[in-house]
Amino acid sequence: MRHLTLGLLAATCLTAPAFAQDRAAVLDTYANIAQAKFADSLTTAQRLQEAVETLIAAPSAEALTAARAAWIASRVPYQQTEVYRFGNAIVDEWEGKVNAWPLDEGLIDYVDASYGGATDENEYAALNVIANPTFTLSGEEIDATHITPALLEGALHEADEVESNVATGYHAIEFLLWGQDLNGHDAGAGERPWTDYALGDDCTNDNCDRRGEYLSAATALLVSDLEWMTEQWGDNGAARVELFSDEGAGISAMLTGMGSLSYGEQAGERMRLGLMLNDPEEEHDCFSDNTHNSHFYDGLGIWGAYNGSYTGIDGRVVSGASLSELVAAADPAVDAELSAKLDATVLALGRLKSAAEAGFAYDMMLERGNEAGEALVMGGVNALVDQTRSIERAVAALEVASIEFEGSDSLDNPTAVFE
Repeated sequence: MRHLTLGLLAATCLTAPAFAQDRAAVLDTYANIAQAKFADSLTTAQRLQEAVETLIAAPSAEALTAARAAWIASRVPYQQTEVYRFGNAIVDEWEGKVNAWPLDEGLIDYVDASYGGATDENEYAALNVIANPTFTLSGEEIDATHITPALLEGALHEADEVESNVATGYHAIEFLLWGQDLNGHDAGAGERPWTDYALGDDCTNDNCDRRGEYLSAATALLVSDLEWMTEQWGDNGAARVELFSDEGAGISAMLTGMGSLSYGEQAGERMRLGLMLNDPEEEHDCFSDNTHNSHFYDGLGIWGAYNGSYTGIDGRVVSGASLSELVAAADPAVDAELSAKLDATVLALGRLKSAAEAGFAYDMMLERGNEAGEALVMGGVNALVDQTRSIERAVAALEVASIEFEGSDSLDNPTAVFE
């Protein structure tokens, strides 16, 4: 897989074209790539929906395997969109509906006894909506006889203003397809049986019909959310219009997304924190053991935002005038430095991805005392932090407004993590 990673990077580099250093052209490329990425995310979510409906209509081990494969495939384009967060308010405000994590899975369905119950932080951590057609939420009687997208989005998601009450999006669906990963630091994902969706006497763990309702509703909601976001990047979409309303602010938005995802979000909250806590529950895709892919495609998304190039799920290339060219015109040394560091990050994350695919699971890497795992994770963390410093130099070279990137206690104040 190392050679595939190197090949992917090289192929993508070759598709990055040379255009005049024009801010409007750079923003146009950025918006076109956003639309392509969200459109691909929508297409793969629709394929996931088809697989889910097949599982619900005719449950089998094969149907569950196919639905899981469709979920993993859907993460490839979506993770590459995350570079559009932070700088674009319309994306950042929406993102929590589709990719919020970590979640208290007991809100949704049955959990292992080791999970526990309600906590001081979350009264509804073990609500189990699937098992309860009616319940009280924040003092209000909720009729959940039919589990619908409106119920998930309107009543359950972030219920009682608790962020871990995640009722919608990729990770709710992930939990419903895999179940809890009870392997600790050992390799292995969740092992939900296909019979959790079987009807009649074959049903395991009760409420199979309602579990299917929940999975269907969550997947339909994911599709509709991605339809909406794809439209926002169309010719007259709100995100595109906002981007072009002030070209300087638009360039700042690009750099903000790159720097904040690189530093506080990915290097800090998604990677360094889990390693500090040695906690496999801090994985981004913790039920499916797909975290190595999510990290890699986040990094590739940052690379593509700078180089103005994206290779879609069907192999088509969307490319144009790039931020790299804009920086090179202002300070060639900064562009060379940042380009090299972005390449190094993709390679570092590629090494982590390759190791996981060869059997060295991300869970194993997080175990205390696992020096090889720590080296792989910290290789990614250090590369992301290093590229952020060069992104700051690019901000200065372009003389755009001062930008404050998202931070993380795990990087900025490590002692606070354990308080």
